[in-house]
Amino acid sequence: MAFDWLELVLTAHREFGSRLTLVDDWNAPTPDSDWHVEHLVRHVIEEQQWVPPLLAGLTVGEATPDIVPVGDDLWTEWQKYSEAAIAAWKSTDLSARVHLSYGTVDMEPYLRQQTSDVTIHSWDLGRAVGAKDPLDPTLVEAVWSDLDGQRDMLAESGLFAEPVEIPDDSTLQDKLIALTGRDPR
Repeated sequence: MAFDWLELVLTAHREFGSRLTLVDDWNAPTPDSDWHVEHLVRHVIEEQQWVPPLLAGLTVGEATPDIVPVGDDLWTEWQKYSEAAIAAWKSTDLSARVHLSYGTVDMEPYLRQQTSDVTIHSWDLGRAVGAKDPLDPTLVEAVWSDLDGQRDMLAESGLFAEPVEIPDDSTLQDKLIALTGRDPR
């Protein structure tokens, strides 16, 4: 199935933003034992800070001086950098190439990577704030289709913990979450 990754990154941002509005304890734990809510939110915002300069053709080294520390009002910072990232995605030729820290790659894999990152962290944030609503099913299907085909690379990359074993009849969202080393139960 072909997916509209530009539409999906918008959906992922909406998913994250809706869960961000529920935060009332910035020190609450997340499914990632190394982070609490504030760390998780800062990470996602920081990732969005890089999108506009990288999509504009800058290298990581060229963009670094313009990346400023994320402020303390994380809701406002999310809105600012989410909107900037989305505007950059909408105005970029997705057939172009982008300079990342590990090399120059096609734009669409970077878009899929960013969409996946925000999606998985939307689930993390939802768990941390007690949100029970599932992620958008099309978003889950797309991210699953992308990451499931990269199991070996993900295992070697260290980006995620080892996949969690769950029953074969689990939902696709639970399978996605388990693939990224999180226990959906």
